[in-house]
This record gives sequence, C-alpha cells and structure tokens, in this order.
Amino acid sequence: MILVLAGTADGRDIVRMLADRGRRVVACVATAYGGELLAGSGAHVIIDQPLDKNKLALLIEQYRITAVIDATHPFAEVISAAAAGVCREKGVSYLCYRRPVLKLPESPLITFVAGYQEAAEMAAAAGQVIFLTAGSKSLDVFLAVARAGGRRLVARVLPVPAVLTRCLELGLTAADLVAMQGPFSVALNRALLVEYRASVLVTKESGAVGGTDTKVVAALDLGIPVVIIKRPEPPAGAVSNAEEILKKLECWESEELESGI
Repeated sequence: MILVLAGTADGRDIVRMLADRGRRVVACVATAYGGELLAGSGAHVIIDQPLDKNKLALLIEQYRITAVIDATHPFAEVISAAAAGVCREKGVSYLCYRRPVLKLPESPLITFVAGYQEAAEMAAAAGQVIFLTAGSKSLDVFLAVARAGGRRLVARVLPVPAVLTRCLELGLTAADLVAMQGPFSVALNRALLVEYRASVLVTKESGAVGGTDTKVVAALDLGIPVVIIKRPEPPAGAVSNAEEILKKLECWESEELESGI
C-alpha cells in the first residue's frame, strides 16, 4: 500500500491518479477540512489529523506501507523531514513531489526574501497597509513587525475554525481578516487589493497551484510592491510531475520482485 502525504491540491490529484490506476492508497492530511476535500478521491483510507514522526511510523506499520509519496506544501519542511527520516529507519521507499517552480514576470516591484521575519520587515518598510497572503502560521511574526511600525496588517486566510481562532487570539480584528479559499483570478485579487487599499502584497513562492501567479499579476497591474518568500530547497531526488512518480513506483516494485521481497 502507498501512503500519500496529500495536504495540497497536487496531493489530491496524485491520490486520484494512483487510485485510478488500481493502487491502494492511504491519504494523509492535517485537518478535517483537508479530509473533506479528499472525499471521492479513491483513497482506501483517509487520515485527517496532524502527524509527527511517531504517528507516521505507526501508520507505516499498521497499513504495511511500501512507499511514501510526500506531496505536502513546498513550505512544509518539518513533516517532509520527518517522513524522510521515518522511511529511512523503516526501509520504506520515499519520494518527494514538489510542484513546478513558477516563472514570474521580471519587475523592480518584486522582492524575494529568505524568511518570514525578513518579509515582514520589508513589507513594513514598503507602505502603510500590508496585505498578507502567506498563511496563518507566521501571522504572529507579521503582526509584531506591523504593530511596531504602526502599520495595518490585513490577512487573507483559510475560512476554517482553527485558523480564524488563531487570528482572533493574536488580536487581529474582523475588519482586517479576509477568510476565503483560494486560488483566485487576477480580477478578484485586484479587487481585494483595491478594497483594502493595500500598499504591499506578501506571498509565498507557492507556484501556480497556490495562486502566486494571479496574485503577483494583480499587484503589478496596480503598481503595488510584492514581497515573495522563497520556497525552501526540496529534498534530494524530488520530482515535479506525475509521470515521474509512476516511473519511480514501477522501478521500486521491479526491484522488490527481483530481490524476492
């Protein structure tokens, strides 16, 4: 059985692809909402809770997993490292999928940074209203910098209870929350930036699947600076298309047959 860490749209597509080809798949996501999105994917089992190294090891044993496909978000470094480590310990094949890198337009308005703190400081220096579309996990970093500089922070986040609760607990008001599931069109991104009078847009280098392309185009159309957090380097051997996943699985299966496993 194959375990897919499927907390992205790419991951859901990979689960469907494998199921359509007769593979038995255990699909793992971190939230109940993610589990709902996997309904009808063909997964044999759906796990909808956060995993750490120990829980992942138990799943591998329980379902006799022979291969793990890591299709988590490009910024999900912790779970990717945990998955690779557990697979090494268990002697289970591991493959990381990372969505293709997006080619963005060249513009003096675009600045790439290495991390959240740098992004927050760059955004605060760029203008009065920071429009944050980089997720809620780093919200405390951006709020601290924005408040210190007397800036307004508007955060676009997923409309799920846990995320909204975290935003409110950090002191973000309803007036500065945009709770919507992306990705969005250029037109809608542009409308949001205009509505909130954004001075600067902050996003991650998440690729077209994450809506980075339409966000950036909308901001550039309006002459708004964009701060982009660069994605981490993927694990060694990472692939970026579905065909490579199938080829790798077939290769592993051939090796197992030859070794008599």
